[in-house]
Amino acid sequence: MEETISLKELFDTLKKRIWIILLIAIIPVIISTVLSFYVITPIYKTSTQILVNQNNGDQQTTSGDIRTNLELINTYNVIIKSPAILDKVVEELDLTSSVGKLNSQINVQSEKNSQVVSIAVEDPNPEMAVKIANTTAEVFQREIVKIMNVNNVSILAYADFDENPSPIKPQPLLNIAIALVVGLMIGVGVAFLLEYLDNSIKSEQDVENILGLPVLGVITTMEKEEKLKRNQMHKVDVVRGESVGS
Repeated sequence: MEETISLKELFDTLKKRIWIILLIAIIPVIISTVLSFYVITPIYKTSTQILVNQNNGDQQTTSGDIRTNLELINTYNVIIKSPAILDKVVEELDLTSSVGKLNSQINVQSEKNSQVVSIAVEDPNPEMAVKIANTTAEVFQREIVKIMNVNNVSILAYADFDENPSPIKPQPLLNIAIALVVGLMIGVGVAFLLEYLDNSIKSEQDVENILGLPVLGVITTMEKEEKLKRNQMHKVDVVRGESVGS
């Protein structure tokens, strides 16, 4: 005999164990809130842009020059994060971090089909992030002349310091929302698992489902009614005793 589960039974299971679901769901929410606001260090991001162009004085820039510059951009992206540049950035800013750590903080990306290169920096200190981005661009502009004997780099836009910067991570609201969804999923899974492992018989419907036989009669529980009657009889006896005593 096949067992079928109706939507009503599913909703009844969820309703019966709603407190377990909510309790399990609130645990990851609390953990996520504590981590997002009190444990994880906020990270700020800023960026500066450099322009790769051919400096030919009064000569016009040709399509061949632009194509050459675009081919050089990939090389420049590597040079910007090389020790030849970052060593001087660490020295000029008197940073305590190593070149390897500074390298991990910098992300160099060229705009698609353009000669613009963006130097993005992430740091716990927003003011320091601005300094690193601008200094990296300035050092690269200066050193590329010595490294490749070319002078085709100019700073297009400097990074600016915002008085009220917003961290890019963590994102507390997003983290809490994800934690809530995950917690609810786990809670629902636990609720159905407990229901599946519960083999106790609670109603005549359970008897029909397990034995496959119709229920002929049901014996109601008389405990509450008997207790109520005893309480009423006790009150009557007390009243009688008071009447006799008076």
